[in-house]
Amino acid sequence: MNQPVNPSSLVMPNGTTRPQLRIVIVGHVDHGKSKLVGRLLHETGSLADGKLEMLKAVSARRGMAFEWSFLLDALQTERDQGITIDTTQIRFRTKARDVVLIDAPGHAEFLRNMITGASQADAAVLIIDALEGVRDQTRRHAYLLHLLGVKQVAVVVNKMDRFDFSEARFTEISEEIAAHLIALGVAPAAIIPISARDGDGVAELTDRIGWYHGLTVVEALDALTPALALDQLPLRLPVQAIYKFDDRRIVAGRVEAGHLAIGDEVVIMPAGKVARVKSVEQWSARPIEGALGAGRSVGITLDRELFIERGDVIAHAGSVPTETRRLRARIFWLHEQSLKAGASILLRLGVREVRATVVAIEKAIDPGKLAHVETREIALNHVGEIDITLAQPVAADCHADNPRTGRLVIEVNGRIAGGGLVLTVDAGRAVPRDIVPVRSALRPEERTGRYRHNGAVLWFTGLPGSGKSTLALALEQRLFHIGGSPILLDGDTLRAGLNRDLGFSADDRRENIRRLAEVAGHLARNGHTAIVAAVSPSRGDRAEARRMVDSAFREIYVSTPAAICEQRDPKGHYARARAGTLQDFTGISNEYQAPEAVELAIDTSQASVREAVDRIETMLRKSAVLHDQIVDLGANI
Repeated sequence: MNQPVNPSSLVMPNGTTRPQLRIVIVGHVDHGKSKLVGRLLHETGSLADGKLEMLKAVSARRGMAFEWSFLLDALQTERDQGITIDTTQIRFRTKARDVVLIDAPGHAEFLRNMITGASQADAAVLIIDALEGVRDQTRRHAYLLHLLGVKQVAVVVNKMDRFDFSEARFTEISEEIAAHLIALGVAPAAIIPISARDGDGVAELTDRIGWYHGLTVVEALDALTPALALDQLPLRLPVQAIYKFDDRRIVAGRVEAGHLAIGDEVVIMPAGKVARVKSVEQWSARPIEGALGAGRSVGITLDRELFIERGDVIAHAGSVPTETRRLRARIFWLHEQSLKAGASILLRLGVREVRATVVAIEKAIDPGKLAHVETREIALNHVGEIDITLAQPVAADCHADNPRTGRLVIEVNGRIAGGGLVLTVDAGRAVPRDIVPVRSALRPEERTGRYRHNGAVLWFTGLPGSGKSTLALALEQRLFHIGGSPILLDGDTLRAGLNRDLGFSADDRRENIRRLAEVAGHLARNGHTAIVAAVSPSRGDRAEARRMVDSAFREIYVSTPAAICEQRDPKGHYARARAGTLQDFTGISNEYQAPEAVELAIDTSQASVREAVDRIETMLRKSAVLHDQIVDLGANI
C-alpha cells in the first residue's frame, strides 16, 4: 500500500530533501486562473510528451480554439460551460522545489470548493484581470485566504495584453490590492504583471513589460516558504476507524502532525485515557523502522483494552489537544439562509462530527466591502466570529497552534454551509476528570409514579412586565394542586442569591442563563417540573439552555407588546431606564431577541391568567409531560 508523503518535503534518490510547497490559485471567474496553470505546466516542462498536441487536436475536433486551461479541465461540464467547478491538484517542478498547485474555482456558486482548496495550502496566488480590476469576489477570496490562515500571497495581474501592457493600469491595480491585503494583515509577496495567454511574466520578463523589474511567477513561487514541517508539531492522530483482526483491536487513522513509534505513551482525547503503542500494523510484511511521520496512514494496537471511537484524537502525554465543549471560530458562511444565534448545526473537526449550537455571533463582515455589519446573523458569503457550544466534548486545537487540526466545517441539512478556523478553545467548560457525578438512587419511572408527570423545564421568556412571573406563580399552584412537584426558579430571586456575583454584561447574562439552565435541568432529571421565569433576552443563550436541558425543555414566550409592558412597569424599571438611571435595561437600552419557534406563545394583554394557564396545561398534556390520569384538584386555580 502506498503511503502519503510528508506534505512539507520530499526525499530525493540521493537522500537530500527537496522542499514541497502547496499553493492554491484563486481569483474571480474568467480572470484566467486555468490559463495560468496551463502555461505554468508548459513553461516548467511538466507536461507529458504529446499532451499539448493531443489537447489541441481534441479542441480542433470540437471546433473550439485551444485554450491553455484545457490542460487541467477535469470535468466535461467545465469545458461545456467555460468555468472551473472542481478543485484540481496539479504537480510540477521548478528549479528549487516541487509544487502542488491547487486550482480552485472563482465562480460565486462554488466558493465551497475554493475553501476546500485553500484549506490545504501553504501559500496562494491571487489572480486579477487587468480589464476588470479588483472585484468584490477578489476581495472575498483575499479575505477567505486570511480566514483560512494563508499568510503568503503572490498577486498576478493577468491579461495585461488586453490593456496594451500599461504600467499605469498595473500600478493602479497593484496599489488597490496591496492596500486591501495589508488591511487584512497580509503583505503581498509579489505583484506581477503577466499575460497567461502569451507567456509574458510567467517564466521570463519580456520586452512588453520592460518597465517591470520584479519576479516572474515561477520565481515568486520559488521565493515562497513552505510551512513548518508537520513532523515538528505535537502528535495528532485522529481516529478514523477501529478494526478487529483475530484478538487484535487495530486503531486506524492518519498522522496529521508529529510522529509516532512503538512504545510511545499516548493519551486518547477527549477522554484522557492513557496507553502505550504496542504495535504498528501494515499490509506490507516489511517491519516498521523508527517513527512514523506526518502524512502516514497507520494502524496501531495498544497495550490495554480501551473504549475508543471515531473522532478521538491520539496525542503524546504533555502535548494533548484541549478537551472542550465550547469553541470560538472565524467562519465564512456559504448557505442561502443566514446563520443566526441559536442555530443548530453539525460541526466537523477533522473526522469528528458533533451536534452544536451557535451561542453568539460577533464581528459579522461583508468581505467584499471589508466592513463590520452590526447584526446578529451572518449572511451568505459573509464572515463572522461565532461562539459554539457542543453537545459532546471534543479534542480541539487552535489554528494558530496546529493548522492541520485547527480548521472546522459546518454542515446544515447534509450540505456544507461554512468553514473556518478555531480561534480559541474554552477548556473551562469540560468536566475535570477527577470529578465523578453521582446519579440519584431513584429511577425516573419511580418519580413519575409519585408525581404523575415527567420531569420538565418550562422556560418563560419575554420583556420585563410581560407577565412571566405572574403566569409562573399561577402555574406552580396549578401543578401542585394536581399532585405534581413544581419548583419555581425566578430570575430576580436567583440574582439575589446564587447569581448575585453577576452583572448585566453580555457575558454575565450568558452565565446567568447557564446557571439557571444547569439548576433547572438537574431538577428535571430528578422528576420535578422546573418553572423558570427569566427575561433571557438572547436567542442564543436560550438555545444553549435548550441544548443543556435537551428534550425536557419547553419554551413559553410571553409575547405581550412592549408598549403594554412599559405601561404596566410593575417594578418601576422602565421609568428609571427612560430617566437614564438604570443602564442595560432590556426593552429600552438592551435588545430583546424574540423567539422564532417556541412550544407556546401567550399575550397576557389578550388572555386572562386562568386562560393562559389552561393553555399551558393543555400543551404539557399534549407533549406528554403531564399524564392524563392525573385528577385535577385545583380547578379553581
